Amino acid sequence: MMNPSAVVVQHLLKQYGSIAAVNDINFEVAAGTCFGSLGPNGAGKTTLIRILSGLIKPTSGQAWVNGIDISKHPDAVRRHIGVVSQAMTTDLDLSGRENLDIYARYFSVGKKERTDRIKILLERIGLTNRADDLVATYSGGMRRRLEIARGLIHRPRILFLDEPTIGLDPQSRRVVWELLEEFRRDEQLTIFLTTHYMDEADRLCDQIAIVDQGKVVVLDTPEGLKKSIPSNKIVEVVIEDQTKKDDTWSLETLISRLSDDPFVERVSHQTTDVLSEQIGLQIDVNNGVSAIPILMKTLQGWGFKIQAIGLKQASLEDVFIHYTGRSIRKEEGQKVNFFIGAGVPRKMG
Repeated sequence: MMNPSAVVVQHLLKQYGSIAAVNDINFEVAAGTCFGSLGPNGAGKTTLIRILSGLIKPTSGQAWVNGIDISKHPDAVRRHIGVVSQAMTTDLDLSGRENLDIYARYFSVGKKERTDRIKILLERIGLTNRADDLVATYSGGMRRRLEIARGLIHRPRILFLDEPTIGLDPQSRRVVWELLEEFRRDEQLTIFLTTHYMDEADRLCDQIAIVDQGKVVVLDTPEGLKKSIPSNKIVEVVIEDQTKKDDTWSLETLISRLSDDPFVERVSHQTTDVLSEQIGLQIDVNNGVSAIPILMKTLQGWGFKIQAIGLKQASLEDVFIHYTGRSIRKEEGQKVNFFIGAGVPRKMG
């Protein structure tokens, strides 16, 4: 039996003048799953979370969160959800424990339940020993973990996370990922995540909506998205670095001669260790399956020993480029107004 829908969105539109920050989108999120909204800054991801959490009203369309109409009962919606915003909002002048306590009081959590819940959450996020220190003394990763705990203090059914690991170092990001996976499993939590990190979406999400210019361009599982695009056109090959043994060869000469073949569209050098005795190449071709034996014969005929060769597996970055026509990393960062949030046209802020 399929899980009931935790979030249902039908023809949702948010208009700012002539700009549609959220543009007639439709999707459902099954209870107990992790749903990812993946897109560049300014795509409308934050605006969507602000609508679903009852902070702003849509221009038109409908949405239900945990079965509650967001337009008719926004206060009821907020009692069923937790929100971790893109900006860090824990109070620097209070301790970690005090931040959690104030938030629990806001949601009318009783004293005994509040004390027990705070203790459990501090243990889960690894901050028991720092619970009574000022948050001003916390690292970025510690503070982000505290914000996640704060969002869960009242036992919500759905947790909204807006760019939860932005600005964190790789190690802190992985700690946050593991924490979210544990909470989702142990508390039967539905997670709604916005991100522009491909690896984050791939790691955490059961379903991903690629969002661009306010629209859902495509929606599927991570594997479904990867399988939806042609993946037999890129050959990755690693060869012995003959250029160090034969002065007639250079990397530029090799790339130029490979590029002369009519079935080759582009050749690029994959970065390798300076001391490496190998050369890594990515070769865009008309048909990878047919090209591999030809490339092998050509390279071997030139005296290059092949260490590895195969078709490149499609990534979410490839999927994004396929459906939007550009790389997500080409987007410039957007300034965030603390009171309004990202995704709102700057002239409105």
